[in-house]
Amino acid sequence: MTFHLQAIGLACERDWRMLFEHLDLDLRAGDLLHVSGPNGSGKTSLLRVLAGLMQPSAGALLWGGVPLAECRTALAAELVWIGHSAGIKDLLTAQENLAWLCALHQPAESHAIDQALAAIGLQGFEDVPCHTLSAGQQRRVALARLYLPGPRLWILDEPFTALDKHGVAQLEQHLAQHCEAGGTVVLTTHHELHQRPRGYRELNLGQWAA
Repeated sequence: MTFHLQAIGLACERDWRMLFEHLDLDLRAGDLLHVSGPNGSGKTSLLRVLAGLMQPSAGALLWGGVPLAECRTALAAELVWIGHSAGIKDLLTAQENLAWLCALHQPAESHAIDQALAAIGLQGFEDVPCHTLSAGQQRRVALARLYLPGPRLWILDEPFTALDKHGVAQLEQHLAQHCEAGGTVVLTTHHELHQRPRGYRELNLGQWAA
């Protein structure tokens, strides 16, 4: 299936308030879309719609030219979704969390999980229960999914939360490299990106307010 995520005339309503409407998007390999806008403009809602986790109030979402309702499994196999919270289980170790998250769509080998944790700076913490880790380390456990092979579409809600300066720079570089290698990233962040791939663009949802 062609790597192409398209939104046509999207609208999103929450609590009887229209956040945005008539929104068109065309995302292809190599793109990095930075979704910005004031609080309450619907940034997280848009990301959840694009990830197939929430239904739009109006409009259509196509994956490879096929309506999302007909190809959710295909999209899920290509998707990494990381929300504003780390989304990990406190009582599981870093290894167990990654194995559990990957098992939902694309199981990962144990050696690949260990390599991903090492790449994100968690070597030596593989068997540590996540409730004992700092907020920054817990965020790194979630972000380690970005160092596993497979999914090309990354949808990330405030991925830089709780990271130190080195972690921010490392993640910026990794996101840019993913796009230059043919991946696609959609993210929200209040952080100004200093490393931008050629396919970088910004969407200010404030301009699409209903």
